[in-house]
Amino acid sequence: MSYLNGRVEIIEGDITKLEVDAIVNAANKSLLGGGGVDGAIHRAAGPELLEETRTLGGCETGEAKITKGYRLPAKHVIHTVGPVWHGGEKNEDELLANCYRNSLKLAVENGLKTIAFPAISTGAYGFPIERATRIALEQIRAFLEKDDSIQRVICCCFGKRDYEIYRRIADEVLT
Repeated sequence: MSYLNGRVEIIEGDITKLEVDAIVNAANKSLLGGGGVDGAIHRAAGPELLEETRTLGGCETGEAKITKGYRLPAKHVIHTVGPVWHGGEKNEDELLANCYRNSLKLAVENGLKTIAFPAISTGAYGFPIERATRIALEQIRAFLEKDDSIQRVICCCFGKRDYEIYRRIADEVLT
């Protein structure tokens, strides 16, 4: 399903298979791989990704850093560290919003036109999926309204449940 004149797509699938300029990795602060989407991206990209991330000195929550994509179909990986959910009392909403803003900003700075996001912080970090989806889509919409250099943003959902939530909230936020 596409929104905002075809600039935003909601899909269900495997982010490591997408042919885009960049996929976003929901990383941990070390940037050295982990579970969930982070582990899947590191496995698919190969050992060269770990070698490069070792040179980056980690990443703070809400910030983003870029690497090559190596063995992925994506040319680059933008690593961002989402917040761990603590009940909404530790600035989690703003930190999550920063993940999307900073990833999009980094994409523009590197001349990238297409980018795919997972549902950042909604797995092991426990951020409520509906709340996280609304934040993600609001940030993507706000960014695209100000900047036309990114041609396509894909929200790649791993699983039907997340896909249905993204679609429902996109119908509210992006139309």
